[in-house]
Amino acid sequence: MAQVHDARDALYDGKRTDGSAIRRPMSPHLQVYDMYQMSSFLSIGNRIVAVIWSVGLLFMVWWLVAAGSGPRAYASVQGFLGSFIGVIGLFGLTAAAWYHTLAGVRHLVWDAGYGYSIPDMYRSGWAALIGTAVLTVLTWIIIVVAWAS
Repeated sequence: MAQVHDARDALYDGKRTDGSAIRRPMSPHLQVYDMYQMSSFLSIGNRIVAVIWSVGLLFMVWWLVAAGSGPRAYASVQGFLGSFIGVIGLFGLTAAAWYHTLAGVRHLVWDAGYGYSIPDMYRSGWAALIGTAVLTVLTWIIIVVAWAS
């Protein structure tokens, strides 16, 4: 039986500066992460939220272009954003914005050299998650109060 060789294996073969052969490591991917670890869960979640936030920016551009295009286009966008689906989407974008912001602050603290111990990492992770929930609800309470008055 013939042995099948993967051409990508050649990328892992290398040499040290002294000329001795080595096998380069493979970068980790989703299959090696334990999604039940706080650090993996929040890291992957932050990447997903960044994509959601980018999509939200497209809605903001749509809204701005419609505002500059005239009352009819603006009313169309406002109609969508004021619909049930639009409000749910805006609520989700608010949560995404707060989570991405709080996770970014968490990373800045790490960049300053703090919070690397496992208990600190869990505390800051829970703080980011709870802070996201509290700030999202608080933001929408302010929005509803301002909208009603």
